[in-house]
Amino acid sequence: MAKSFRGTYTVLVTPFTADGARVDVPALRRLVEFQISEGIHGLIPLGSTGEFLSLRREERAEVIETVVKTAAGRVPVLVGTGAEWTDEAVAFSKDAEAMGADGVMVIPPFYSVPTDDELFEHYRRIGEAIGIPVMLYNNPATANVDMRPALVARLSRIANCLYIKESTLEVTRVRDIIDLCGERMTVFAGVLGYESFWLGAQGWVAVCSNIIPRASADLFTLVADHRDMDAALALYRRITPLLGWVGGPRYVAGTKAALGMMGMSMGPPRPPRLPLPEADRPALRAVLAKLGLLPGAAAAQ
Repeated sequence: MAKSFRGTYTVLVTPFTADGARVDVPALRRLVEFQISEGIHGLIPLGSTGEFLSLRREERAEVIETVVKTAAGRVPVLVGTGAEWTDEAVAFSKDAEAMGADGVMVIPPFYSVPTDDELFEHYRRIGEAIGIPVMLYNNPATANVDMRPALVARLSRIANCLYIKESTLEVTRVRDIIDLCGERMTVFAGVLGYESFWLGAQGWVAVCSNIIPRASADLFTLVADHRDMDAALALYRRITPLLGWVGGPRYVAGTKAALGMMGMSMGPPRPPRLPLPEADRPALRAVLAKLGLLPGAAAAQ
């Protein structure tokens, strides 16, 4: 029986060696162990933050194998399997299932700008090719495709299309998807985690949780399980200064820089991305220091 997904899931960075030539497998294992020991609810390798478009196929397999084996069933692992060509997305999804993934997260084709009918066919073929859940990934800012609630309702009729990562800045999308889909579709926030929880989102695919997994998981629990607005808002306000460093164009560079400052080197991003500029690093370091995340500081998550 397929696992049910709920909570804060980290969309993992992919660690590279210092020269950027290879996946740093030991660093990836350490990152997974850090996430799980800090209470994260799930893991998603090979998302946008994982630089999935900058990895060779054999490297993708290496990342999947490492994350699945290291997690060892302690938390669910969803694998990013998006591709421009439907046949390739199907193949990636089948590979992920064969390697032990609990689900897949699939961004729509991002260059061809498919119509609604083409999107339906794309996801139908993926959903019918595998036996694990599919998480749709709606991020029109990067994919050039906006899967609006009415289309999501249609896609929710496809076998295994059970989840969506909703990454617009329109938090009312959460309300509308739930209204149109009911129990057929579970919403995960992609950006507005805190705000989306109050409208019924049952999860958050987070970038910041690479750095603050415990706080990110606690934020979900405080809202979704305890409905504790005071504690949740206080936590949200405390972590808000970090969010600007892991969003926008520097989301990969900022996240890797922060982890490096915390003593967990993830190597550089791959081109065309560049490392975080030296001029920006003191301000990021100050944010991490305030959160107690630098080596030698008391844990303050």
